[in-house]
Amino acid sequence: MSGGVLVGAILVNANLNSVNLSGAHLRGANLLGANLSRADLSAADLGSANLGGANLFGADLEAADLGGADLSAANLKGTNQ
Repeated sequence: MSGGVLVGAILVNANLNSVNLSGAHLRGANLLGANLSRADLSAADLGSANLGGANLFGADLEAADLGGADLSAANLKGTNQ
């Protein structure tokens, strides 16, 4: 899914463990409670995405755009930014 276009996608509680979403366009996506542990989100556009309660443990967030994203109660342990 590298470079995929998922703008505004509804991925509530989705299991995206270890998925390669590098460079993906996820602006405004609803990832509430999603499991993104160890996912590759490098250079992904997550602007204005809802990541509330999402598990991002060990995710690669290098150069990811998180501007305006809701990260309330998200697990960011072990991420690189």
